[in-house]
Amino acid sequence: MANRLTQIATRTGDDGTTGLGDGTRVPKDHLRVQAMGDVDELNSTLGVLLAEPLPDDVRELLVVIQHELFNLGGELSIPGYELLKADAVLRLDEALAHHNAALPRLKEFILPAGTRSAAIAHVGRTVARRAERAVVALAAHETVRAEPRQYLNRLSDLLFVLARVLNRANLDGLGGDDVYWRSERLARDVD
Repeated sequence: MANRLTQIATRTGDDGTTGLGDGTRVPKDHLRVQAMGDVDELNSTLGVLLAEPLPDDVRELLVVIQHELFNLGGELSIPGYELLKADAVLRLDEALAHHNAALPRLKEFILPAGTRSAAIAHVGRTVARRAERAVVALAAHETVRAEPRQYLNRLSDLLFVLARVLNRANLDGLGGDDVYWRSERLARDVD
């Protein structure tokens, strides 16, 4: 990945293809390009989340994750290349254990709602799941290491947990707790 962008509007994609990091050109709807795009969208979503008031430890973690997602995207852009390290998956496992330990156990499904930062974390969670599905689809046709899939799986879980953390942090004064799903079936069972 020695080449860096020197100009943005190259017009080389006007024919419906795009260049991978190894110089090969593929159609813009190629599974690899779709996976790269979903990872890029996920990273951008985290950028929006980072524009919100956040606890310092969450902010620091998200900045590290953004760099790791860039590594993941770089790895996807070069078939056969390894850029995302296994310790990145371990770091997410550790963050999950740390943040989940401070939360009450869930007794019901929660809605993707609450504070603005929590809602954005939930959007990131759904984009991470889509990116994971895109990597799985790519891996069904081409060799892809396990770490990108594992990383996205853990990250979607972590973003769910962080949404709960952010609702409790209540930095915008609009949260304080999870927003629980009001199940009609459960309501009938209680009556």
